[in-house]
Amino acid sequence: MIYGIGTDICDIRRIRDSLERHGERFAAKVLTPAEQAVWHERSARAPERGVRFVATRFSAKEAFSKAIGLGMVLPMAWHLCEVSTQGSGQPAIALHGALKEWFDTRGLRAHLSLSDESDYAASFCLVEKIGP
Repeated sequence: MIYGIGTDICDIRRIRDSLERHGERFAAKVLTPAEQAVWHERSARAPERGVRFVATRFSAKEAFSKAIGLGMVLPMAWHLCEVSTQGSGQPAIALHGALKEWFDTRGLRAHLSLSDESDYAASFCLVEKIGP
């Protein structure tokens, strides 16, 4: 059964501006330590890939927060929600701490789709209830 659906579109230019103004501080606010490591790797190879990485993670977390119906209100927090990539290349949501407990208690599972093109990153998240 569908619990919630969330979508988000993010202007990559806005993320680029934030990274130029605030650098590591902005990335550290939005990304988990594991995501920051990937961001550093991608940025070292091609700075634009790093910007797109941050934009897609920002967008995905916004879409997820909408799908669970909390917005950016605790237990939803940037650092408790991590966007990872499965071996197949499919994006996935990994939750931590109080957010993971909240999510698991409700018997929920998230499905995520990410896309970026030119100036925009877009995300779609479907959360289903898998328990009784």
